[in-house]
Amino acid sequence: MIAPPRGCSTAPAPRLWRLVLCAVALLGGLLWGLPAQEATNEWVFNAQSQSDSSPAIGPDGTIYFGTFNGRLWAVNPNGSKKWVFRAGREIKSSPAIAADGTIHFGSRDRKFYALAADGRKKWDFKTGAWVDSSPALAHDGMVYFGSWDRHLYALKADGGKAWEFRTGGPVVSSPAIGEEGTVYFGSHDRKFYALSPDGQKRWEFLTGGPIVSSPALDWEGRIYFSSVDGFLYAINGDGSLIWKLQTLSTREGSPVIGFNGMIFLSSSDGLWAITAEGQQKWFRGKAEMDGAAAVAADGSVIFPFRHGQVVNYDHERNHRWIHYIFPSGGGAPNIGNTGTIYLPGMTFGLVAIRGNSPLATTPWPKFRGNQRNTGNLRDSKR
Repeated sequence: MIAPPRGCSTAPAPRLWRLVLCAVALLGGLLWGLPAQEATNEWVFNAQSQSDSSPAIGPDGTIYFGTFNGRLWAVNPNGSKKWVFRAGREIKSSPAIAADGTIHFGSRDRKFYALAADGRKKWDFKTGAWVDSSPALAHDGMVYFGSWDRHLYALKADGGKAWEFRTGGPVVSSPAIGEEGTVYFGSHDRKFYALSPDGQKRWEFLTGGPIVSSPALDWEGRIYFSSVDGFLYAINGDGSLIWKLQTLSTREGSPVIGFNGMIFLSSSDGLWAITAEGQQKWFRGKAEMDGAAAVAADGSVIFPFRHGQVVNYDHERNHRWIHYIFPSGGGAPNIGNTGTIYLPGMTFGLVAIRGNSPLATTPWPKFRGNQRNTGNLRDSKR
């Protein structure tokens, strides 16, 4: 007999929703022949809106994320509301936290925002279209992000424009900053770009389709990204191809890097585990995935499917636990210092799942590279 899911008694959701969560978890366990749950909810934060924004975690444990009703939320580690900021339209962009505590993010109201740690607006910058791209933060205060108006923007710490770079298509890919300051990103024009910190193009790499995912970087100077042509690409810092692998990667799911150079990629029908040499090691799928995986320090990989299943495997595909929440959004999970997993969803807004291992210290263990979502390789722990 399958035991009642332990999360049923711990999720601080309204009673009706809690009962439905229990039923979903129990049914999932019956269908998959697995324990109903081996993980439990710490808490559920009801933002009354869908979220595709991957949460950022501040040094004090505050969690920040955006929702489709145009709110940027700050949530305390215990799941209570700290503050909320109202933008003009949907927020798909994932927030990034600067060293001074400033929170940066974009909105579909065509603006890019910087907020103080207490939620007050410091400045905003108007673009020509939606800003779904998540920002990358350089150590000199520069902020980089893309827009549907076909530009990548570089802003100074006070919100003034330093430069802009025009591409041949919308830029929803979130830029990444290498150790030497090079800015990497993709565009709908099928090209992947490398720019110098002053906005000069260093090189471009042509793929067979739009690039809507975001790159992952390693300490050897390699860049990994996928294209709607279905391939995952590995290229050198000079723009030359190392290898490419057909992974059916036609969605926004971005690669992350685990131990021993293993790459985990969300694809159209599941999660791929790929060796550093570009060979598929294993696959777990047959369900929709848009958000990236996250790698924990104990070597496990956490990845959500859109229908609400959250799975934890080790690098050899050994099952650790499976957890059921309401359908999740396209946002990727983050992992706190105590191992708590924070995951955006389509019903409540944000779910905290109890875990016991913090984020891994690989070069790029999650979407945007680190807990603060800075998209900067120099912020990874060696």
